[in-house]
Amino acid sequence: MTTAYIVAAARTAGGRRNGRLKDWHPADLAGTLIDALLDRTGIDPAAIEDVVMGCVTQVGEQAFNVARQAILSSRLSETVPGVTVDRQCGSSQQAIHFAAQAVMSGTADAVIALGVESMTRVPMNSAYLLPHEKGMGGPISPVMLERRPGFAYNQFKGAEMMASKYGFERADMDALALESHKRAARAANEGLFRGEILPIAIADADGNPAVHDVDEGIRFDATIESIGSVRTVIEGGRISAATSSQICDGAAGVLIVSEAALQAHGLTPLARIHHMSVLGGDPEIMLETPITATLRALDRAGLSIGDIDLYEVNEAFASVPLAWTKAVGADPERLNVHGGAIALGHPMGASGAKLATTLIHALRRRKLRYGLQTMCEGGGLANVTIFEAL
Repeated sequence: MTTAYIVAAARTAGGRRNGRLKDWHPADLAGTLIDALLDRTGIDPAAIEDVVMGCVTQVGEQAFNVARQAILSSRLSETVPGVTVDRQCGSSQQAIHFAAQAVMSGTADAVIALGVESMTRVPMNSAYLLPHEKGMGGPISPVMLERRPGFAYNQFKGAEMMASKYGFERADMDALALESHKRAARAANEGLFRGEILPIAIADADGNPAVHDVDEGIRFDATIESIGSVRTVIEGGRISAATSSQICDGAAGVLIVSEAALQAHGLTPLARIHHMSVLGGDPEIMLETPITATLRALDRAGLSIGDIDLYEVNEAFASVPLAWTKAVGADPERLNVHGGAIALGHPMGASGAKLATTLIHALRRRKLRYGLQTMCEGGGLANVTIFEAL
């Protein structure tokens, strides 16, 4: 089977809600990211055979196959097709899987996998709320309710269930959030994101030309006191807004090619994809599946957690990486080494490719070998990807 190589990986810096990326249409933001992948490799745009894009809230400016709209906003030919994937928060991680599978099967030699989400311009849950206002109903069917009486998707409830099940208290959540901001601030101050972030042209508060190249959600002055002062989402609970991922605008992507394309276009590989899998789990606790998915992935890959040099586990809520680390016996020092979504933001459809980009660059900078990425996804899903840095 053909090896899938990653030859470019880039992301925008995260933009806060109504922040520095608020004026960017998501198709244009993604199109700019596509162009950056072309620029970083020097590959002939005509060599790109497909674009697979993750996006969660596919309504409004992200409707009508936003992958296709991004292609038309980029330098790619209009003959390049595109498809938009929704595996909830793992959408662009799944886009990477689909693109890699196309290359590994021999049906394509060069595919771009990316994700985009403008949570400012297309607010979270718009795909449910807008139809509901028109009396069109929602995704939970009568049969689902018959099988699970009273069931409703609630990630905050799932986060609290995770904390309770794995024995973590409010103080543990606050401590992880502080560490996320400290690691992100250190990475930003030391220029460790420079190689992965695509600077984006914006207008500043006064309307003057500026560049967005620093993640806007990082709280450089965060303290345990400031985090602890935020009220919990549920009265008497453990999770607060300060220990949850930040609403975020952004795009991220990778270019995946075959060995034949490496040679034909003179490309230098950054990493190869060593393993890909996806798993479903309990839709009520919802956020626990990364644990079982990771254990299964390691077994299938013939690796142990000790073989993995770095891991990116999406900080949807602080309880998720805490529970994952405890359950799989992972080293906290290898986890989200440059901070996570609590500090850097969670642009839902882009987060999978965003984490992959940060992980690949971190592995190469540290001259390490294996990196594992996983994330909880709405409905009780989880993707796992293991990269080998080259």
